[in-house]
Amino acid sequence: MQPLLVVAAVLRDGDRVLACRRAPGKDAAGRWEFPGGKVEAGETPEAALEREIAEELGVRIHVGALLDRTVTTRAQGRPIDLACYACGLDGDVPVASTDHDELRWVALEHLSTLEWAEADLAAVAVLTREVV
Repeated sequence: MQPLLVVAAVLRDGDRVLACRRAPGKDAAGRWEFPGGKVEAGETPEAALEREIAEELGVRIHVGALLDRTVTTRAQGRPIDLACYACGLDGDVPVASTDHDELRWVALEHLSTLEWAEADLAAVAVLTREVV
């Protein structure tokens, strides 16, 4: 089965990153993730990420370097090819989300205390290595 291409934004504020908790009724509800979504046909990953963050969080971003790209396979599900990018905010700070019930700025050293969605664990590992 062909993996689903998904992109996520790692938004940083100094030594903190934005973590988003999946809302009830959503896939992986109650777990934390970096915001983002699916890449549509004909989109670059960067364009998809800018679109998804505007739709989900109502803010504009600029996409930087690729931090991690990992394929994970969920039980009885389609493999997910998740590309996580370092991103910066272009103005407003997000205060609400269409897919999440909580947004939280988390210090890098505390990332591992959250219950992350499986697809985001590799990016969390990359970020937490920065504080070791």
